[in-house]
Amino acid sequence: MSHDVTDPLSPGAHSFEVDGIVQSYHVHGTGPVCIAHSGGPGVFWEYMRMPEVERHLTMVYPEPVGTGASGRLPSHPHGYSRERYSRFLEALIDHLDVPRVHLLGHSHGGFVVQYHAIHRPERVAGIVLYDSAPANGPEFGAELMAQVQAFAAKNAHRPDLPEVLGALQSVGSLSTDEEMTAALKGLLPSYLADYWGREEEFAALRASVTGSYISGLDEHQEPSGGFDDSEQLSALTVPALVVAGRHDVICGVRWGTELHKLIPGSELLVLEDSGHFGHLEEAERFADAVVGFVSAHQGTVSA
Repeated sequence: MSHDVTDPLSPGAHSFEVDGIVQSYHVHGTGPVCIAHSGGPGVFWEYMRMPEVERHLTMVYPEPVGTGASGRLPSHPHGYSRERYSRFLEALIDHLDVPRVHLLGHSHGGFVVQYHAIHRPERVAGIVLYDSAPANGPEFGAELMAQVQAFAAKNAHRPDLPEVLGALQSVGSLSTDEEMTAALKGLLPSYLADYWGREEEFAALRASVTGSYISGLDEHQEPSGGFDDSEQLSALTVPALVVAGRHDVICGVRWGTELHKLIPGSELLVLEDSGHFGHLEEAERFADAVVGFVSAHQGTVSA
């Protein structure tokens, strides 16, 4: 593994190599160290910026392998399992050279963080599972469809609703980065509690969001996406904060509540006016909860 020549926690962009593959990441803010793993898989990291949190914490934003300036696996677009992401996450923790860190995972990033906390908890001071779920099997899919139908009924009068629904329906047939980016732009209104009521505020985010196509297959092109962490989460000893948006169509309150019930001693925050992007929709309340949680479970060092 190669290293930066600069302080790995200095503000700005950094990169190093893991088994010959570039891992890029970005550092913003000051205070205890928290690594924020973005969702997708394949969504670029920029949407995760949390300026309110950065006032109190050193936020480290990796560009997950397979996206942005980070390298691609030899098996790209296949092979991006949670185990693979966890290995790169562990390499990043080693590279930062801090004894323990907090991990924040959003959506699919939450799936990665909870996997990491189960299998590699030694360097983890605490986890924030943000719009995550304990499992993603058939029941998860059925709940997603029910929430999409509710979203469509609520917004039936919106002239661009067909575009959003078309983007959602296209997700299963994507095969290129361009198609992934187009789908993200199309479906973004469904990620927010009130996109059309705050369109001026979020139009720039919709225009800028990009992604890389990542398949749901392993390096042997066998399905790799399904999981059920319920049993392991029930035995988790790492402190946990669960955050869910009341209007999230993807990983909503049902799953946040289940995570909270499963993880011993966990805390639950429901953002009543948020969808899938509570760190943007209710930035101050989100920041207060995350900073308060990290402060209560430091076990790490300040940058």
